[in-house]
Amino acid sequence: MLKIYLKYGFIIAMSLIAYFLMMKLFGWHEYPAFSILNAVLFGGGIYRAIQTQMKKQPGNEYQDLWQAGFLSGAIATIIFTFFMAVYMYQIDTVFAQEMLTGWGLNYNAGVLIMLFSMVLMGMSTSVVCVLVFMQRFKRSWNPSKITT
Repeated sequence: MLKIYLKYGFIIAMSLIAYFLMMKLFGWHEYPAFSILNAVLFGGGIYRAIQTQMKKQPGNEYQDLWQAGFLSGAIATIIFTFFMAVYMYQIDTVFAQEMLTGWGLNYNAGVLIMLFSMVLMGMSTSVVCVLVFMQRFKRSWNPSKITT
């Protein structure tokens, strides 16, 4: 089961990094509106992680599938946040200040605020996506749908 978390967490993180670098190429990385595709990439990866877990072990309980989806998202969040920390501290040191200026915020700890918000958004996106997708994958309690 750990292989599924790591595999899909890594795939989600790499797709987020590739998308960010592509946005950087076009100069669109400073516009938060383009981050909506991050949710699509996150959601797609979490959906596939839950689906793969369900196929590999058909007798899974609700919490096993929830765990597969959430941990995939959490691993992706950690990897992407680490990448962004390296990016903002080493590659583009002005990026965080430009983003915070666009938000109308002026904190002394600009990069830390950005990284903290990335972790919060990543974890909350993981929880929301898993809860939404689990409605699709959970077993029905409806007696007419239960096969005997």
